[in-house]
Amino acid sequence: MKYVYILQSIEFPEKFYTGLTNDIERRLIEHNQGKTVHTNKYAPWKLKTYIAFDDEQQAFEFERYLKTSSGRAFSIKRL
Repeated sequence: MKYVYILQSIEFPEKFYTGLTNDIERRLIEHNQGKTVHTNKYAPWKLKTYIAFDDEQQAFEFERYLKTSSGRAFSIKRL
């Protein structure tokens, strides 16, 4: 399974991060330990939502969509 996930910063609740992984728990730990350049200054993070895909290409395309302006608007309104 592949998971598209959205994190929300605990200290800066207006900051979100969208990613793709096959192990959500491990990935959240890595984000909170500062091992990811794009998220380390807004740590700690909490998992806001995730969606599981059995098709890797579909997961990749959905993650890419969520990183667009319309995808961000969709995630704020619906996820």
